[in-house]
Amino acid sequence: MSATASRPARPETAGPGRFARPLLGAFLVAAAVDLAGLLAGLDTVHLVAKPLLMPLLAAYAAVRGGPRLLIAALLFGWGGDVFLLADNDLAFLLGMGSFAVGHVCYLTLFGRGRAASARTRASLAAGIAYAVVLAVFLVLIWSDLPAELRVPVAGYSLLLTAMAWRAGVLGPYAAAGGALFLLSDALIATGIAEWPRLPAPDFWVMLTYIAAQLLLALGVLRAGRAGRS
Repeated sequence: MSATASRPARPETAGPGRFARPLLGAFLVAAAVDLAGLLAGLDTVHLVAKPLLMPLLAAYAAVRGGPRLLIAALLFGWGGDVFLLADNDLAFLLGMGSFAVGHVCYLTLFGRGRAASARTRASLAAGIAYAVVLAVFLVLIWSDLPAELRVPVAGYSLLLTAMAWRAGVLGPYAAAGGALFLLSDALIATGIAEWPRLPAPDFWVMLTYIAAQLLLALGVLRAGRAGRS
């Protein structure tokens, strides 16, 4: 038997895993197209590219053997993406609800196994820092939010902040992803409150959001691979 025949196939190049790189590449291309469209003010490009992002990332996670909760979180993120393409309060609430379910999926995932007890001291310090940031942000923005959105935004923000905090148990990739997700949604909230915004605000919202979901997915996948080694 030859050495080639006896060598086990690498997971990335055998079975469904062989589609991982093309799917990740397609996700990155769709992200670049979406961001370029936002910078150029091409709404149609954004309407086409944005709904492709999370299904491609979820497919990438699936062929990499990612847990079902990760795939569910990404697909609920896709639901939120689609709802938020409509510019009205009902769509905003539905989108926020879809993202909230995704955050519950992430929180459940982060609480599993060894991750639940990892980095306890650092996690506690990060939790306190996140709680302070959340409290200050809500105090500052509260009166500028539409009255009917204040309670939903506060509840969602609490859930999102908990997710961002707990993401740190999986290491730096997931921790950065959680922080960027919080930043992205904070940028959305400042727009709703009609605070001064950066030029091309939708570009910055999407850039931080895309990076957040990618880093969260990579963090979960890396943690899963480390747990199997």
